[in-house]
Amino acid sequence: MQWPYDVYEERCPTRMLLDRIADKWAVLILARLRGGPVRFNQLRRDIRGISQKVLSQTLKKLERDGLITRTVFATVPVTVEYALTPLGDTLNETVAALARWAEHNMDSVLAAQAAYDSQATPSAGARA
Repeated sequence: MQWPYDVYEERCPTRMLLDRIADKWAVLILARLRGGPVRFNQLRRDIRGISQKVLSQTLKKLERDGLITRTVFATVPVTVEYALTPLGDTLNETVAALARWAEHNMDSVLAAQAAYDSQATPSAGARA
């Protein structure tokens, strides 16, 4: 089957989508929503290190891409909840696997980085 998109083509719109879903904050948000709807402030508490501005921007982008929904409840103060869409749910298994891979392989990556860094740094021309 021939797909209408080719990620290796410079102007392919799939590159924008890959950029979005490869973002660390998007990965963490999508993985956190896997268990069901979550309120904005709970996401902010759960994803330590994310600023309110970046969380808000990332949520808007994911909503625009059709991966999450935003529901506003008329409470005082207003409550906002985010959830995966069916499309987002199809991506979530892959995202969760990526997050688990990072957790399970971090020691190996750190060891590889230490080994690399301990070698004499070759000249820039030799590495290219």
